[in-house]
Amino acid sequence: MSSTSVTDLTGAAGAGRDGNSGGAHHRQPDERRDGLRRAGFFLLPAILFLSVRQLGVLVLSVLSGVNNTTTHDSLTAWDGQWFLGIAQGGYAGVPPGLVDAFGRRGFDTPLAFFPGYPTAVRWLADLTGLALPTAAFLLSGFFGVVTAYALIKLGRMIRGGSDRVGYLLVVLFAASPMGVVLSMAYSESMFCAAAAWALVFVLDRQWLAAGACTAVAGLVRPTAAAVLLAVGVAVLLHVVRKREVWHPLAGLLVAPVGLVGYLTWVGVQLRPHAGWFDQLQAWTDLQRRGWDSRFDWGQATVTFAGKALGRSGNVLEIATIAILVAALVLVVIAIKQRLELPLVLYGVGVLLMDLGSNGLMNSKARLLVPAFTLLIPLALALAKRRTSTVVLTLCAAAVASAWFGAYSLTIWQYAI
Repeated sequence: MSSTSVTDLTGAAGAGRDGNSGGAHHRQPDERRDGLRRAGFFLLPAILFLSVRQLGVLVLSVLSGVNNTTTHDSLTAWDGQWFLGIAQGGYAGVPPGLVDAFGRRGFDTPLAFFPGYPTAVRWLADLTGLALPTAAFLLSGFFGVVTAYALIKLGRMIRGGSDRVGYLLVVLFAASPMGVVLSMAYSESMFCAAAAWALVFVLDRQWLAAGACTAVAGLVRPTAAAVLLAVGVAVLLHVVRKREVWHPLAGLLVAPVGLVGYLTWVGVQLRPHAGWFDQLQAWTDLQRRGWDSRFDWGQATVTFAGKALGRSGNVLEIATIAILVAALVLVVIAIKQRLELPLVLYGVGVLLMDLGSNGLMNSKARLLVPAFTLLIPLALALAKRRTSTVVLTLCAAAVASAWFGAYSLTIWQYAI
């Protein structure tokens, strides 16, 4: 009896040791697979974004060759030359060959371009020794990926959201009709990164972080006014509802520093003896003189639409009108679906600044790229469809975006 018990216990102990050893062998591959799976999910937003944008660059390279230009020249065209010029020599050292829309150039002309993106390009080039165009392309791709991770979080945070919605939102953003600008030496990518994370922090009620991102956006593009609107309304509503004052108001005080700070600096350069409000208008006047860009409550857009639909028959102009109409429809759907107010306000703000501005009508599709919150209703709708339907839809959007962007840069003869 005693002997049997000892044998049983010994056998059980041996089995236990063997079992633990075998379990450890099994766990190690499982843990490796789990680690790879987690890494894959972590990298997926970047992979999705960069894949769509690489397709766009590939199609651009094909059309560039056919139209006697180069991919590099296309990706650094128009405003890209200004940003690279500012990155190279600062506002005072921009190459003299760069002029405004009327072929003029004054000491103040470069001040029309905000400093955030060219400054970042200069810093990266100095730090790495890269050529300025290479640094610009890398930064645009990097900030596009940063935006993608913010969109993943927004997709999870919104009402009815999920990881699937977030991934769809990333692809739709990368495949925006003028998504090619996210691969160019343009400031849209950096601006979208700052704006998207500001909105994430607003929904998460991290007010100081939201204010800091809004301040950064204000150094990159004037469209930061739309971010400021969303943050400001969210802060005021939170203060009224929750009676929490200090942190929200601190974030609100930080938010306008970038935009107001740069506009004030420009005003001091151009109107050193004027009052503050008059100085704030100096940049707007500069835009009007150099590019005939001003807010006219949509009169020029309506006129442009009438001519494009009634007489021109140009592919890019008609497509631009269709994109603007689609954006208006998406606003209505977003409001009907009760999308979170800061996201609606931001998207509407970007759209109104685009529709209501005079100037280069052919830039309107590009100027809508930062209105990524208007893509959320599309992502929510696609999330309910079969995987095959989703894949076909996204592939079609990516191909259409690649062609439209390449056409705009290589065939269309006007600025985007």
